[in-house]
Amino acid sequence: MHFTEAQVFGQVASFIWPLLRITAMFIAVPVFSIRAVPARVRLILAVAITFVVMPLLPALPAVEMFSYEGGMVAIAQVMIGLVSGFIVQLVFSSVIFAGQGIALSMGLGFASLIDPQNGQQVPVVAQFYVIISTLIFFNLDGHLLLIKMLLDSFTTLPIGVEGVAKADIWVIIGWSSRMFAVGLLLAMPVIVSLLLVNVSFGVATRAAPQLNIFSVGFPVTLMLGILLMWLTLPEVSEQIAGLLTNAYELLGQLLKL
Repeated sequence: MHFTEAQVFGQVASFIWPLLRITAMFIAVPVFSIRAVPARVRLILAVAITFVVMPLLPALPAVEMFSYEGGMVAIAQVMIGLVSGFIVQLVFSSVIFAGQGIALSMGLGFASLIDPQNGQQVPVVAQFYVIISTLIFFNLDGHLLLIKMLLDSFTTLPIGVEGVAKADIWVIIGWSSRMFAVGLLLAMPVIVSLLLVNVSFGVATRAAPQLNIFSVGFPVTLMLGILLMWLTLPEVSEQIAGLLTNAYELLGQLLKL
């Protein structure tokens, strides 16, 4: 059997370029990108999916892999994969933002845990909402849908120099700014309720200065915050599910699905 150098590099390119897109998605996507998931597991998943999708790929561009155009093709694949995971990651970031606001309002801002998503300390309330978001993400088969959309993108956005357009980047930036508003809306019912309680305690302190407001107010604020979190959990879960749906709609728009 005889193979030319062009044939060998063509086969290698047909494996490397889709592998870059799929691996970049696993680097940025929630749950799979946490430190608890070893890099070896992510690499095995990416390689297995690449072997499945290789026979289904459209015709590859006639570009040498180690040329300037080949490098631009590789960068385009990495950008598409990173954008696919980053958009879903923004949903979890907005949930963390909402949890931090609630924790500071109810006096639990000092109680922190290591967030497995980014390896930083976040309030325990934010970690609770991240767990809820993760369960909703798996319950909606978000991980399977994301992988399916990425594989379909090889048809709508075939391997080539063209990847994420400049207009699409501005769309992502505009949508990411909306995450702060969404996080604030998720935390607003609890924050406003606790603010009214703190105002009531302030009025009581003015009326009875001898009252030790710290020994009375902190337990009340803490218990009321936990109660409000429990009462608003169904609505928050619906908001998170709707936010994930919007994220996938935006991703489908960017991937031209």
